[in-house]
Amino acid sequence: MRKFINKPKDVATETIDGFAAVYCADLDRVPGTLGLVRRDIPQRVVVVAGGGSGHEPVWLEYIGEGLADAVCQGEVFAAPNPMSIVTVATAAHRGRGVLFMYGNYAGDTLNFDMAAEELEAAGISVRTVRIADDVAAAPLDRRHERRGIAGGYFATRIASAAAARGDDLEAVSVLVARAVEHTRSVGVASAGGTVPGSEEPMFTVADGRLEIGMGMHGEKGVWTGDMLSADATADKMLDILLADRPLDRDHPIAVLVNGLGGTTRAELFIVARRLLTRLGGESIEVADVHVGEYATSQEMQGFSISLFELDDTLAPLYGTALRASFVGSR
Repeated sequence: MRKFINKPKDVATETIDGFAAVYCADLDRVPGTLGLVRRDIPQRVVVVAGGGSGHEPVWLEYIGEGLADAVCQGEVFAAPNPMSIVTVATAAHRGRGVLFMYGNYAGDTLNFDMAAEELEAAGISVRTVRIADDVAAAPLDRRHERRGIAGGYFATRIASAAAARGDDLEAVSVLVARAVEHTRSVGVASAGGTVPGSEEPMFTVADGRLEIGMGMHGEKGVWTGDMLSADATADKMLDILLADRPLDRDHPIAVLVNGLGGTTRAELFIVARRLLTRLGGESIEVADVHVGEYATSQEMQGFSISLFELDDTLAPLYGTALRASFVGSR
């Protein structure tokens, strides 16, 4: 696979160097890490997000007003090391504690937990919320085992809004955990992305086939079959999401249609069109819609759908975070 890179081993570093150079007026590069910190963080709880590189815009661009205060990445598809996390969190800390947010993957859990222990020992309070929105990864009664995918965007917005409101660390963490509980996502893939420096994709899907529920690293899905139309694919995915647990029809939802890196915007809008028609037919009120790339996996071909239920507690916070945007989109 040909990519416009220099040395494969330098991809993660040069990506964050480039991003930091472009947005140097807003962000500081944290020396010795693949981390960034906002320059304008007030005295409040700070939100630190992170995970492996290669999934941009998550987590690299999930920083700025309405999103995280700091991000710490690892190498491509690898968790950041504990000491880098400690360094970034310490640089961001403003005296009221740190909330860690990251996808529910083994390496990230291990390293962020180790970092949390180091910070607590140094007198910095830490709470952790793991993004676990992929309904295909585990059944509802084992939701704590679910992977984190694009639905983490919604939880990040809630974290920012709660911190900006002045909530204490415990209250922020409870609200973000509630946001994760109210988010459900599922993905589909027809081809895998390629790690920089490799000649072969991370995984393959047979020509003319697709797999619904496949994870961003090729984790096994829940349905494999012949390639379907956009409408038929969206219908199957929405059926899986709605079957996971009932939606409260008294509450509106926010919808996210996320491209995985190799899917055109035209395709994503075609899917969004079908989703909104179906949701309307189900008498589900849609309050907000996002279409674009929010969590990718190199040039993986496919997309994911996320539904976020805006209950009476979350809706006001979500509303105050409407200005949230990736630094790179401003």
